[in-house]
Amino acid sequence: MTQPDLSNDHRQRLIDKRAELLAQISAQRGGMRSRADVAEEHFAHPEDSPAQVSSERDVEFALNERETAELGEIADALERLDLGTYGQCTDCGGAISALRLQALPEAARCITCQERAEQLPPHTRA
Repeated sequence: MTQPDLSNDHRQRLIDKRAELLAQISAQRGGMRSRADVAEEHFAHPEDSPAQVSSERDVEFALNERETAELGEIADALERLDLGTYGQCTDCGGAISALRLQALPEAARCITCQERAEQLPPHTRA
């Protein structure tokens, strides 16, 4: 494949991945309602213990944070495609391997830089 064909392939994969994630989020929430609305209904049962409600709420918020982060990573990758920097590591500027991009099209870092970033304390990660 030529470079424009690869870019179009990655763009379509990212768009498809975003659509799948949005559909999954919608299905989990029972439609286009906000997670806050769903949580309010879900946690309004008086028979649930406060500890159970707290645990379930924590899970709901963690899922929301992960979904939001994943949508952001996809949006960032689409922006890098538009800027012509897709496939370049955002940390070192080196090339991200084709195999890595095939497996994780939203990848922003090469393997070396990703491993380094994962070793940092969570509050210092970018």
